[in-house]
Amino acid sequence: MKSIYNKLASLLLAATVTGAHAVNDLPGGPAVRQLNLHPAVTRIAEEQAWLHWFMLITCTVIFVVVFGVMFYSIWKHRKSVGHKPANFHESVTVEIIWTIIPFVIVILMALPATKVLVASKDTSNADVTIKATGYQWKWGYDYLKGEGEGVSFLSTLDATHREISNDGAKGTIPDNYLLKVDNPLVVPVNKKVRIITTANDVIHAWGIPAFGVKQDAIPGFVRDTWFRSEKTGDFYGQCYELCGKEHAYMPIHVKVLAAAEYSAWVDGQKKAMAAKQDDPAKVWTLDDISKRGEKVYASNCAACHQANGKGAGPIKPLDGSPVVLDADKTKQIHTVLNGKGAMPAWKQLSDTDIAAVISYTKNNWSNKTGQLVQPAEVLAQRGK
Repeated sequence: MKSIYNKLASLLLAATVTGAHAVNDLPGGPAVRQLNLHPAVTRIAEEQAWLHWFMLITCTVIFVVVFGVMFYSIWKHRKSVGHKPANFHESVTVEIIWTIIPFVIVILMALPATKVLVASKDTSNADVTIKATGYQWKWGYDYLKGEGEGVSFLSTLDATHREISNDGAKGTIPDNYLLKVDNPLVVPVNKKVRIITTANDVIHAWGIPAFGVKQDAIPGFVRDTWFRSEKTGDFYGQCYELCGKEHAYMPIHVKVLAAAEYSAWVDGQKKAMAAKQDDPAKVWTLDDISKRGEKVYASNCAACHQANGKGAGPIKPLDGSPVVLDADKTKQIHTVLNGKGAMPAWKQLSDTDIAAVISYTKNNWSNKTGQLVQPAEVLAQRGK
C-alpha cells in the first residue's frame, strides 16, 4: 500500500512540475504566480502602484501600533500581577488626541488618492479618441478622432484558442491562452488615447492592468477613460464585468506601436477598408456569397451556434431552424439585424456580410434551401 501511495505522490509531483514548466509569463499580460500589481507602462498605473503600497504600509503601521499598545497594556496591567482597573469617565485631552490623529491620517491618505483619481478621469486634450463597444462576446473599435479617424473593426477571440478550450485545454497551451484576438486595438506610443466605452447588449467592462485603466461599458450610456503608454509592445486585459456564458472568451489586446509604425498601420487599415467597401447593388452568385458567408459565420456566429450549427443550451440551432428554412427571407434578415432573445443585434456588419452569412446558413448542414440573399435585400430591411 505504501508503494502505491509513493507512486501516486510521484505522479502528482511530476504533473505539478510539468504543468509549472508548461506555462510562462506573458509580457504585457499575467505572470506565473503573480502577487503584485502588473508592471506599469503608464504614469497613472505607476501612481496607482505607489498608492497601493503607501496605503498598505500605512494601514500596516496603524495596525501594529494600535494592537501593539493594546496587547502591551493588557499584558503589562493584568490582574494577575496585582494591577487594579482605573476608574475615570472622561478626559478632554484624550478625546482631542484620538480625534485629531485619525483626522490627520485620513487627510494624508486622501490627498494622494484624490490626486490620482482626478488625473485618471481627465480625458481632455486626447491625441486619439476610440470608441470601444462591448458585444456578447467581442469588442468593436471605432477610431473617432486623431490619426486613424474612420478606422473601424471587430476584435474577437482567436478561433484556434476557442478550439483548444472546447477540447478541454489539452496538450500544449500557449502563454497567451484565451487572450489572443484576431484584430488587436492598435495605438501610438507616448500619445494620450481616450477610450469611450458603451455596450450593445449587457454591461461589459474595458480594462488593461498595465495601463491602470478599467471602465464599465453600459448599454445606452457613454463612459470614458484614458491612457498614455510609455512603452511599445503587446498588453492584455479582459472584460471585467460578468456578461454571460461567454464572459471568459472576451479578451482585450492592445498593441502599442512607434509613431512611424502606427502611421503605416493606419494607412494599411484604410486601404483594407476601402477594398472591402462592397457595392450593395452587386448581384452575387450563391457559390461566391456562401464562401464569404462561411468566413463571416466562423468569425461571428460559430462561438455560440457552433461550427456544426447545432447550438448549445439556450442557443438555438441553425441546422433545421424554422426561421432559416422559411421561404420568407426577411424573417431571418430581421433576426440578424435586430437580434432576438439571447441573440444580439448585428447591425454593425455590412449588408454584404449579413447577406453572405444568411445565404451560408440557408444552404449549409442539412439546410439545402437553395435560397440566396442579396445585399440589396438586407439594405432594404434596415430600419424597418
